[in-house]
Amino acid sequence: MDLKVFATVFVTVFIAELGDKTQLATLLFAADREVSKWTVFAASAAALVLAAGLGVLVGSLLSNHINEKLLAYLAGAGFILIGVWTIYSA
Repeated sequence: MDLKVFATVFVTVFIAELGDKTQLATLLFAADREVSKWTVFAASAAALVLAAGLGVLVGSLLSNHINEKLLAYLAGAGFILIGVWTIYSA
């Protein structure tokens, strides 16, 4: 395992998820006094693992058909467009 890649991915995803609507939804489920906190934790962790797995699968399939550099540019442009749309909508 490449620890540098692991650390980079971990920190990037962790920061991206802080304050994300997924974390807020989990917070709201956990705030319910009658719900098991362990069930909320297990379900949200499983959902994040599945979502990450889909991301890895789709990324690896796309990398077979699209140049890695072009894929990075497309992802960057997508993030910029989402940011511009968010600012415009505010």
